[in-house]
Amino acid sequence: MALTPKAAGVRPVWFAPAMQQMLFWGGAVLVALVAIGFTQAANAAQALFAHVLSHGGSHGVGRLAGFIVSPLGLAAAVLLTRRVFPGAQGSGIPQAIAALEMREARLVGVVLSARLALGKILLTLLGLASGASIGREGPTVQIGASIMHALGRLRGVEQMELRRALILAGGAAGIAAAFNTPLAGVVFAIEELSHSFEARTSGTTLTAVILAGIASLALVGNYTYFGTTTVTLAFGPGWLAVLLCGVAGGLAGGAFSTILLRAGAGFPGRAGRWVMRHPVGFAALCGLLLAILGWASGDTTYGTGYEQARQLVEGGAPLPAGFPALKFAATIVSYLSGIPGGIFAPSLAVGAGLGQWLAPLLPGAPAAAVVLLGMVGYFAGVVQAPITAAVIVMEMTANQAMTVPLMATALLAYAVSRVVCPTPLYGTLAARFLAAVEHKNEA
Repeated sequence: MALTPKAAGVRPVWFAPAMQQMLFWGGAVLVALVAIGFTQAANAAQALFAHVLSHGGSHGVGRLAGFIVSPLGLAAAVLLTRRVFPGAQGSGIPQAIAALEMREARLVGVVLSARLALGKILLTLLGLASGASIGREGPTVQIGASIMHALGRLRGVEQMELRRALILAGGAAGIAAAFNTPLAGVVFAIEELSHSFEARTSGTTLTAVILAGIASLALVGNYTYFGTTTVTLAFGPGWLAVLLCGVAGGLAGGAFSTILLRAGAGFPGRAGRWVMRHPVGFAALCGLLLAILGWASGDTTYGTGYEQARQLVEGGAPLPAGFPALKFAATIVSYLSGIPGGIFAPSLAVGAGLGQWLAPLLPGAPAAAVVLLGMVGYFAGVVQAPITAAVIVMEMTANQAMTVPLMATALLAYAVSRVVCPTPLYGTLAARFLAAVEHKNEA
């Protein structure tokens, strides 16, 4: 998979392969650095919104600020997305998948560019500072793919196969650095991004992910996003939790994906025409709904959901009983508003809340174990990538002892979700995005 030498042929034969490897290695480290900076900025954006809400006490005027900040923030994010950074909306994973399917370099530049990467970062931060229930992992995939694609263009890469390898490696490195989970980055690239992409690119992808993981480890340490837990699930009656969490997670996750796909295709009738004519006004309305959901949940549905999931994983105080349903709704509202932002972290938080719901029904299983199974069941139901779901939860909680129950739950949830939502969320969104880009460029 070496670069094609220039016609003049004056460069040594080793130059192109060596430069190709340096391109992958340097790009992977750069992706990790950007992902780490993005993480710190996202934490600061959430802290800023929390500070606004806490002004004046939990029952003071601070909590009412959400009814102003969220509508204005989401409206501003959509306005900037449409006028300044078109193509930055949504998760970012469908854009990366669509770019892998594109045959023309000019079309890839429409969805993957340094400018779009910057817009993705800034607008996701604006969404988090406005209380949106979004994550940064999906955006980091598009950002990582954009960085690698931009480096390839600077290097003069013209081979389609190598260009796709760069995109794949950048997206996988983004996941690895965003979650500090290198193994999940590799599995995600194989299971979700690449699909039928040539197997011989796996070596370059693996190298990029490992280097991104090393850079992340060196700079921020071997931390776990959702804390650590040593809980185990002995084989026996406690495994009823696998069945219940798999079925419940698959049903709920499939329902979530179905809602996003149907609503994302456009609302019917007069409501749909109004949304198309007034996207900024619709975003403001979504912000108002977010504020209502946040008020009803005791401010637990705002943001990524990291703190709430960590609280449940580590056995902290229980969340409000309505948390999973309200977080479910807040994530749908945030996504449909049209702002940039992912669904990985919010989905894991919903799953943790689902596990808290189900734990009292399963006295034979430790509550902490049911929380983990709820996370992986719901997440696998949403993304329909069961191996990725199991590996991410395992790595993010540093609990290899739960690998088999997690995998079994994820596979069951995947099967159930496919019944509810036969078409995978990211694949369907990618096909729509690809069709829209091709139609726009043909016009």
